[in-house]
Amino acid sequence: MFNPTRDQVRNFFIEAWRKQRAAEPLSAMENMAVDIIALHPEYQPVLEDPDAIAREFSPDDGQINPFLHLSLHLAIAEQLSIDQPPGIRAAVATLQLARGNRHDALHEVLECLGETLFNAQRNNAPPDGAAYLECLRRRAG
Repeated sequence: MFNPTRDQVRNFFIEAWRKQRAAEPLSAMENMAVDIIALHPEYQPVLEDPDAIAREFSPDDGQINPFLHLSLHLAIAEQLSIDQPPGIRAAVATLQLARGNRHDALHEVLECLGETLFNAQRNNAPPDGAAYLECLRRRAG
């Protein structure tokens, strides 16, 4: 299984954004990342900062880690592309209808994914796909 370091993840997003701005060819995964970055103009200056790889983003300081946020978006995009866990596409479609905006709906998914990953780590267990989908259904109302 691929288990990149923090710096590798950060470099992936920085390099994908650099290639986009330079009009260089992108891989399929880089295209997905660039589409997500385009939805987050507030993070683009960070991706253009040469010191961003080493920068700390502390929630204690009220900072959102843009690399974590983008990574979770990318994970969700991959989940939707293969409908894994089964039913996530339908759950997200329902959530999107409820929110009226795809990006807002995806941020709700991001919250559920974060909760699911937190619980898996806390319980030293694999992520619970059924609980993840239930979280999405609850948020859709």
